[in-house]
Amino acid sequence: MSMLATRLWETGYREWLPPAELRSSLSCLWVSVIAADGGQQIQQVYPDACIDLIWQSGHGAYLAGPDTRPAPAELPAGTIVAGARFRPGAGGPATGLQLSDLRDQRVDLADCLPALVRHLPPDLPPATALNVVTELSAQLVSAGPPDPLVLAGTRLLARGETSVTRMSSDLAVSERQLRRRFDAAVGYGPKMLDRVLRFRRVLAQLPAAADRGGLAGLALQAGFADQAHFTREMTSLAGLPPAALARKLRPSPHNRDG
Repeated sequence: MSMLATRLWETGYREWLPPAELRSSLSCLWVSVIAADGGQQIQQVYPDACIDLIWQSGHGAYLAGPDTRPAPAELPAGTIVAGARFRPGAGGPATGLQLSDLRDQRVDLADCLPALVRHLPPDLPPATALNVVTELSAQLVSAGPPDPLVLAGTRLLARGETSVTRMSSDLAVSERQLRRRFDAAVGYGPKMLDRVLRFRRVLAQLPAAADRGGLAGLALQAGFADQAHFTREMTSLAGLPPAALARKLRPSPHNRDG
């Protein structure tokens, strides 16, 4: 993080790997800095099967639950946000919460983890807040390690080594138990997780595919039944059809950090 530290608090969004001992539970640490001389920004957050512990200047701390649809975040000028992102299957055990109750929600820490609120008041210096978010996340995952069955199922889905219909037999558990453990640890069942994981794979390739005129090929490669299915899924999960989403995701030539 040493090279990053010199520009950490510049305007924009940036993320980096957490300490090695936390990487089985945390996918990244991140900050977002809104320019003080601009107006309010609306940042679109897309589903990723994760939850985040977030501190926001002037607001305090909250949990961002697992999303099943786009979630616009309204951030006033000058806002600084710092967060830790928990991997699918790690957030529920770490927080001790049933994550299906947090689905598509943003919940103040006072309402879900009140013992942690005093550590993250709204007026903390941003660098201190980032350190505290990191320390609290480490404490949470130490006390509540990820559900190994959910992690195994997530890896199998991500690698295309199982399907939603085969997962319970591949993991030697009943469908009911599988759904219960995914609801608790991820926030939704394997079918929704599979949709989100595929969405994230497509999202990473979308601008380049659109530039090549290859959206139909990307849809086929990603396993969508047809172009209509591709369009429905992108619109449901991102709020935009594929071509419009690709234009939105394409980096601005003036700012490639955001």
